[in-house]
Amino acid sequence: MKRNKIIYYISTGLLSLLLLFSAGMYLFNNAKISEMFNSFGYPTYIIYPYAIAKLLAILTLWIPNLDKLKEWAYAGLFFAFILAFFAHFMISDGEHMGALIAMILLVVSYVFNKKTNK
Repeated sequence: MKRNKIIYYISTGLLSLLLLFSAGMYLFNNAKISEMFNSFGYPTYIIYPYAIAKLLAILTLWIPNLDKLKEWAYAGLFFAFILAFFAHFMISDGEHMGALIAMILLVVSYVFNKKTNK
């Protein structure tokens, strides 16, 4: 049981750091992120709401007893990471590995969250 909690906290911590870095880039380096979104063909007005959603997802993953909301956060992040992977892959900018690493951390966090809450 202790091993499962350690793996959960490490994977969730690394995922949270990645999301925090990403949201920080969206909020404080908006010009570069706007260029990236334009190259994807995405509208730039979703940058700030997306950053806020990532910050809310971090909070949701760490607050205990929010099981239903955590499921939604995990699902939303899952789809966001899949879309990010393919967006980066399709324009061949080499940044798709970050989304793949985020997806792996997300799956590990989800699985070990379920194991520790049994």
